[in-house]
Amino acid sequence: MKSSRFIAPIAIASFLASCTAPEVAPSLNRSTTARESAAFSQPPQDRPGLGTKWGETRISRVASTAFERASKQPLAVAAINYNDAAGIRAMAGAVEWRRGWPLLRSPAGSLISVGLRDQSGKFLPGLSIGDRWFVAGEEGRRYSIVVRNRSDLRLEIVLSVDGLDVIDGRTASFGKRGYLIDPYRQLVVEGFRQSTEAVAAFRFGPVRESYANQKYGDTRNVGVIGIAIFNERGTNPWTDREVKKRLKADPFPGRFATPP
Repeated sequence: MKSSRFIAPIAIASFLASCTAPEVAPSLNRSTTARESAAFSQPPQDRPGLGTKWGETRISRVASTAFERASKQPLAVAAINYNDAAGIRAMAGAVEWRRGWPLLRSPAGSLISVGLRDQSGKFLPGLSIGDRWFVAGEEGRRYSIVVRNRSDLRLEIVLSVDGLDVIDGRTASFGKRGYLIDPYRQLVVEGFRQSTEAVAAFRFGPVRESYANQKYGDTRNVGVIGIAIFNERGTNPWTDREVKKRLKADPFPGRFATPP
């Protein structure tokens, strides 16, 4: 699929039931009835944990360039789950936290490194639970998605936040255009793209205030960041890398044999 890609500069459901209302005994306490009515009239409790809000406008300029994908399907896919610390601990129990790049499973891990960085420039603390990577955020704090290309090929990266594409703000899919990263370079995505000049910053907030809920009334995919990796037509990161390594192999690297 050949098209332009961006290259970065370094319905609320209600449940109804019908029933016959019982007669209220004359001796029933009015204050009790009032309390019960108030309880039933309360709105449904908000989902706990964090979502990503539509934040303030930040300058982030991009330009378009040509890129033809080798396949309609991504070469690799990865994800980062996020929540507040309490939400993650509830799932993880006593697990050691650490800051840094997540340990992505292959093949994604051999091509890129990806992490979430806070507004001070530090990676948000995360932990591994089974085969998933969880990152702990804090309500109100701004964050950015940092992707590092570890390969010697130009890659296209399609990103989603809470199930929404970060470029057009609509439902994410593999068919959406993405950002290009040159070999061994780094991409920093600070928010949902508003234009070629600016983005709306990613900010952690309550689920009810998330962009997904405010825009579409849908919170099913809140709490996950998706990364899809595409290579360029005519390239193959697995064979190309292996060929180069074998051509550089030194037949006489040392003088004597040593034990294993």
